[in-house]
Amino acid sequence: MANGTGANLGFEDKLWAAADKLRGTMDAAEYKHVVLGLIFLKYISDAFMEMHDRLAADDYAEAEDRDEYLAENVFWVPPEARWPYLQKSAKQASIGQLVDDAMKAIERDNIQLKGVLPKDYARPALDKTRLGQLIDLLSSIDLLGRAPSPPTPLPEGEGSDAGGRKVPLPVGEGGRRPGEGDIRRPVSTDVLGRVYEYFLARFAEKEGKGGGEFYTPQCVVRLLVEMLEPFKGRVYDPCCGSGGMFVSAAKFVTEHASSNGNGKSKAQTQRQISIFGQESNYTTWRLALMNLAIRGIDAHIEWGDSFLDDKQKDLRADFILANPPFNMEDWGHSKVADDVRWKYGTPPKGGERKQKDGSVITVDGGNANYAWIQHFLYHLAPDGTAGFVLANGSMSSNTSGEGDIRKAIIEADLVDCMIALPGQLFYTTPIPVCLWFLTRNKGARAGQSPSSPGPFSQGAKGSKQGEHYRGGFDFSGLLEKARELRKSQTPAEQVLWEMLRDRRFMGLKFRRQHQFGPYILDFYCDAQKLVVELDGADHETEARKTIDRKRDEYIRSMGLTVLRLGNHIVLDKPRRALERIEAAFHPSPSGRGAGGEGQCAHRFRDRRGQTLFIDARRMGTLVDRTHRELSDDDIAQITRTYHAWRTSGPHPASGHPLPEGEGKDMRAPYGWYEDQPGFCGTATLKEIKEHGYVLTPGRYVGTEAVEDDGIPFEEKMAELTAALYEQMAESIQLDDAIRANMEALGYGE
Repeated sequence: MANGTGANLGFEDKLWAAADKLRGTMDAAEYKHVVLGLIFLKYISDAFMEMHDRLAADDYAEAEDRDEYLAENVFWVPPEARWPYLQKSAKQASIGQLVDDAMKAIERDNIQLKGVLPKDYARPALDKTRLGQLIDLLSSIDLLGRAPSPPTPLPEGEGSDAGGRKVPLPVGEGGRRPGEGDIRRPVSTDVLGRVYEYFLARFAEKEGKGGGEFYTPQCVVRLLVEMLEPFKGRVYDPCCGSGGMFVSAAKFVTEHASSNGNGKSKAQTQRQISIFGQESNYTTWRLALMNLAIRGIDAHIEWGDSFLDDKQKDLRADFILANPPFNMEDWGHSKVADDVRWKYGTPPKGGERKQKDGSVITVDGGNANYAWIQHFLYHLAPDGTAGFVLANGSMSSNTSGEGDIRKAIIEADLVDCMIALPGQLFYTTPIPVCLWFLTRNKGARAGQSPSSPGPFSQGAKGSKQGEHYRGGFDFSGLLEKARELRKSQTPAEQVLWEMLRDRRFMGLKFRRQHQFGPYILDFYCDAQKLVVELDGADHETEARKTIDRKRDEYIRSMGLTVLRLGNHIVLDKPRRALERIEAAFHPSPSGRGAGGEGQCAHRFRDRRGQTLFIDARRMGTLVDRTHRELSDDDIAQITRTYHAWRTSGPHPASGHPLPEGEGKDMRAPYGWYEDQPGFCGTATLKEIKEHGYVLTPGRYVGTEAVEDDGIPFEEKMAELTAALYEQMAESIQLDDAIRANMEALGYGE
């Protein structure tokens, strides 16, 4: 059954109902972390045990070797944190402490989860009986979606038991019997992510207004992602909540890539995008990290206030997807009043605000809408595009200088598209909202591709020339150091180099001790944008892990993939080392598939001086008394309109499309764009100026034409008048009947 969360599992409603029943009197905002933490623990334990069983069946593998799991992007789960152990102890009074110990152990052994997992299950206020029942409930579902394949018939005379009866071969490596497919059903591989997403949505509904702090309705997220088509590049959300934008972006890339049948894994496909984000609420930040981790999405999510402590101030993103807090005030204007981000005007500074009880408070920062808009623009790459949600007032407000900022942004020709959405889409507010789409480049160009200079601005260095500069970096001395390192390779480096050198491995050129920015890489393949680092025992220390993590984050931010291998793997299992290198390859340098098929490679037309307006206020369907959703058809209609407008535009022959049945015109992969009164329309900068720089779509799309039914006005008016008089007479009769009934009851006048 489809639903507003985007899940379609068949059991999610029952699972939620059972989990919610166990909540008792606990507040939904508190219970959320109890349930989601356990779901996360169950999933990573299931994933670990699945691989553990596979390794245990492999004579050449070690099931308790942590490196085996890290190489496959599987979290290492120590024995005391494995789900079967916790499930056996679910009825014990100490179950809360056992779960806390499990969470601590996982954080201890997986540094990327440090400080992320909830660790307060032992608190007295949490009913341990209900906690044990919740563990039993979650144990009843397989969050990996596994199901064994049917036995494969054996050739005559083979695989018989003592009685001559044929028996299926045992399950072997990879969960397959000879001749069979993978034991995991591909259609269900994202079960946990969908359960997690479903629970987030239901908790948001339970919490009401507070739920909007961590959850954006999936139909809105899908619309943003489908509009931008983030196939490849850097994706950024400075107010990322629980990470829904990133999940949807990664899902979009995976789904479109798999449609090509390129045979690449989900993880390989997701490496086409690099994810960066920031979240100011600590508990929400933790939800985001768990939400992304359970889906295997590698992301760089920072905790902190994006206005006052921009953790990624040098990032320039190809895509920005965001849903900032609506009409936020008191955000610290005085601390960043002269910030370089306010290129188009200083946001409202705030002042005194009268409260309902008559008291007066002073806010440091007025409405933050235009602070957010300029923050997005500041982080946008030269060819980047931003799509974000704002309250409708942002399209027309002129208070506190907002109109002047909007005017400057419009005159800079940065507004690509504006969409008015229907009301009741959000749990936070019933008021309608709008979507903004901004781009720094409306000129004709090839389809979506990352900006060429790299994600980080290089300042004055970017233009320097000379023998000691490469890519904007001063690398004086690094080349000499690299040459020295080549002369003193470790045994593991010597072994791997012999396997990689001279295009010996898959015909690919690898470089050793290669200078890249401020670092020297152990091995580098430019065709695959892959970095291979060999680590000895000294890399196990906390200090060295911190250094390596900072180094890897930088390298990944430049669009490269980093693979770390232990020296012992190369020395003891060289073939496995090569397998891991191959598994880390991107689908292809050009995009998805050998020839980049399916990539968003359509050229964008020259749209300079134009803005598309879409009025979607009449779209959507009420799913209950208070909430509305955009359907798949609604999303498809909106996105198809935008894509047609920015790629092909109006038909060159004044709007005469190909006759029905003659195939798709390759000049218009999304069809030809046409203004549709009441739904969409194009406006020039001059027309927007004539409307006072107001961006409300209703001003530019016109009204939908009403079909004439051919009945003369006089005749229609006579019919309507007769019907009205008839209804008025009936109303008088009903009044008399009601008065008589009241008098009979003794309540007459």
